[in-house]
Amino acid sequence: MLDAMTLDLAPVVAREPDPLLFATVSGAHLYGFPSRDSDVDLRGVHLLPARALLGLRDPELTRTRMWDDDGVEMDLVTHDLRKFAALMLRPNGYVLEQLLSPLVVHTTPAHEELVALAPGVLTSHHAHHYRGFAGTQWRLFGSSGELKPLLYAFRALLTGIHLMRSGEVQAHLPTLLDEVPEAPAHLADLVAAKVAAEHGGYAGAPPTADYEALHAVLDAARAATALPERGSAFEALDAFVVRARGA
Repeated sequence: MLDAMTLDLAPVVAREPDPLLFATVSGAHLYGFPSRDSDVDLRGVHLLPARALLGLRDPELTRTRMWDDDGVEMDLVTHDLRKFAALMLRPNGYVLEQLLSPLVVHTTPAHEELVALAPGVLTSHHAHHYRGFAGTQWRLFGSSGELKPLLYAFRALLTGIHLMRSGEVQAHLPTLLDEVPEAPAHLADLVAAKVAAEHGGYAGAPPTADYEALHAVLDAARAATALPERGSAFEALDAFVVRARGA
């Protein structure tokens, strides 16, 4: 697993035209199955000045930067705070995983405030996000036969199940294998195989029965969840965005 604290983003942050509120590691490193040649997926939030949102020019709500760091491909994608907050208010587990990633490479007090607001956006509808993400990856596995999308599909389902049961966003697959009793035992072997080869193939018949069984578990977990139908953080997020922009 990548040690996020060894990543020096200071030069990158210094080149950003606007303040970077946070940057964390997402993707395979966050999910717990990076291979030696895995890209490092950095995700975060930048803060545009109010002037950029009021004029005639289209603001840079999303920015992407890619570079090579001693043979490792780095990929930094950031959203403006307003766009990121709007994504948080949707049942979008992906942005919450970025916000709550324990692999933090750049942080600020504003990042801490966003983290504190995250529980207020969690709803039972996040199960739909993880079901949809799993379906996309399962179809990709069907067409490519690679381990990577297969693990992404199972990871999404297990994250959704765990979230419905605990109210916690947990994206790390090895941890989920311990915390979700219904997790197929053979996934641990697949994780090891993926770590050994980024684009390794899956040998044998597709584990369709396991995949469909976890969909049923996710349905049951959503039906029994204590998470609300609607979030409660809109007003607090709105006030935070206005205050951060003013500051």
